[in-house]
Amino acid sequence: MAVDVAAEPLKDEVSERGWEVDPDDEWGIAVITTVGRQLKLRREAVGMKVGDFAKAAGYGEDLVYKIESGKRIPRPEYLDRADEVLGAGGLLSAMKEDVQKVRYPKKVRQLKELEGKAVEIGVYECNSVHGLLQTPEHARTLIGAAQPPYSADDVDRMVAARLDRQSVFERTPAPSIHFVLEEAPLRRRVGGTMVWRQQLERLLEVGRLGNVTLQVMPTNTDVHPGLDGSIELLKFSDGKAVGRSDGLFSGRPVSEPKQLRVLELQYGTIRAQALPPRESLAFIEKLLGET
Repeated sequence: MAVDVAAEPLKDEVSERGWEVDPDDEWGIAVITTVGRQLKLRREAVGMKVGDFAKAAGYGEDLVYKIESGKRIPRPEYLDRADEVLGAGGLLSAMKEDVQKVRYPKKVRQLKELEGKAVEIGVYECNSVHGLLQTPEHARTLIGAAQPPYSADDVDRMVAARLDRQSVFERTPAPSIHFVLEEAPLRRRVGGTMVWRQQLERLLEVGRLGNVTLQVMPTNTDVHPGLDGSIELLKFSDGKAVGRSDGLFSGRPVSEPKQLRVLELQYGTIRAQALPPRESLAFIEKLLGET
């Protein structure tokens, strides 16, 4: 079988950083192991050795071994290239959908699944604009500011995962979503003036949706229960609920009625002290006009 030798430099471990499999992600490990096995079986079926395939596809041998053994997540373009080199007729490229899901960290997938089922979502965020409300540029700036810094691939992965959660706004029927954001993060020009303006415009856009209530907690206000950290409450159609607070229950998610009542009391107090929705949108419009 004739193959084209890739003219570009081989993509190796260094150039492909950020595609490791989460060792605590059982489902992800199972998916990537299966994908790797299928890639290996197809390569062996056409009688191609690892070295020959690696050269034809444009990847280092070590990377190919790791992908085939389920230790690395293959990029979408890797699957497309393997499909082409091995003459798989689209069978290998078709695995991109499953691989794409695994790219998102386990805890993000779980959170997205819960948000996708919730009929009511309540959020108080104290230190930044909440992830469900962030623009791509805002999210990239925040994630890119981490120390030690993430690799470029990791940043791409985390931004994509965060934005994917925002599909909650497209659900039908739409859930009831309540946000309370502190004033201070809204004044921080993350990413510069243009990124900041786009973020404020995004807040106004979401805050005007019929199923969304957005409130601002002014800095010049009394002490409130949210000073210990963020709070999240998710309620479901079967009457069950789950919640989490940075300052309670060691930050762990809770679902016991007694613990949920504490979170609901705190969140209710926070909402009562924040600016009403109409005043909150007017406040954000005022910030936008200050640029």
